[in-house]
Amino acid sequence: MRCSHRRAQDPVQIRAKWPVRRFLTRFLLSTLPGLAFTSSLFGQEVGSQEKEFFGHGAVITVNVHDPSGQTLSSPAVVRLFHGQVPSGQQNTSRGVAEFVVISLGEYSVVVAAPGYPEAQKDIKVDTTGNARVDFYLRQTSGGGSPASASGKMVLAPKAREALDKGLRAFRENKLAEAEKYLGEAMRLAPGNPEVLYAQGMLRLKQHDWGQAQTALEKSTQIDPNSAPAFAALGMALCDQGKYDAAIAPLKKSLELNPAGGWETRWALAKSYYQREQYAEALNMSQEALARSNGSAPAIALLVAQSLTAVGRYEDAAGVLREFLRDHADLQEAATTRRWLEQLAANGKIRSN
Repeated sequence: MRCSHRRAQDPVQIRAKWPVRRFLTRFLLSTLPGLAFTSSLFGQEVGSQEKEFFGHGAVITVNVHDPSGQTLSSPAVVRLFHGQVPSGQQNTSRGVAEFVVISLGEYSVVVAAPGYPEAQKDIKVDTTGNARVDFYLRQTSGGGSPASASGKMVLAPKAREALDKGLRAFRENKLAEAEKYLGEAMRLAPGNPEVLYAQGMLRLKQHDWGQAQTALEKSTQIDPNSAPAFAALGMALCDQGKYDAAIAPLKKSLELNPAGGWETRWALAKSYYQREQYAEALNMSQEALARSNGSAPAIALLVAQSLTAVGRYEDAAGVLREFLRDHADLQEAATTRRWLEQLAANGKIRSN
């Protein structure tokens, strides 16, 4: 496996069976159904038709204010991300944009308006119903276009339409259709970071790590403030075994967005471990496990590997026993039992 470690600190050798692509695939499949059903992205209005999703999700209401606290009168562009996945984009109407999401969890909201610096907030949607986030923009000198205000390029209507159709197909796991529309968006706007990011995510889903790396490198060069693009780039590099190169973009993603999801932390922990930076791997894998809220229990095995690597054998055994207690049905359970048995046989831990 590309992401299994190459040197053991102990006679016990545990091969990692959870490469970045496995977690990434699960991440994409779990979050894509939660892409927002917005008027700009999917051509339908936020209204009673969408309220049918309330049993499984929520409405995120974004309120944008000017520096005086009044509702922003001019349109602003609001973008929503769930982890690294774009979940919709809208222009505000009377300072308000609404997104209906059918997956709970952590979201990032980015607002760009002419004459104001781009603003971002991270929110956690943990109950069905309504979630609200308010932005109070700060004035910059001069005016400018939305592109100059946000530091990003604005897509022409045809390119925007192609991108939106591609994202919708991507969300629905219709990869051939996504390839068609994202290819059209690339033809119309080959230097747009949003299009390049979408293309990179499609290549990741297709396990085409090299092409994903190329698209995401271009995206981050054009837009050096995109935390999701840096995270995705790091994952693409990690899955190619380029652990040294993966560390920098993964760290950059977390610097740009400290509230970033567990996937970024897990990939960074894996890269640290492969480079024998075991203390850093331990810290980051523990953070990833805590933030995953039980959705990726196999992260615990990386925590145990890191604890073993720094000589904390009893702590590692505790993590392994807890994993067996809670997840005895997973395929990693048999390997975990053998691991515990060999640690005891080698005198590293007390026998039960």
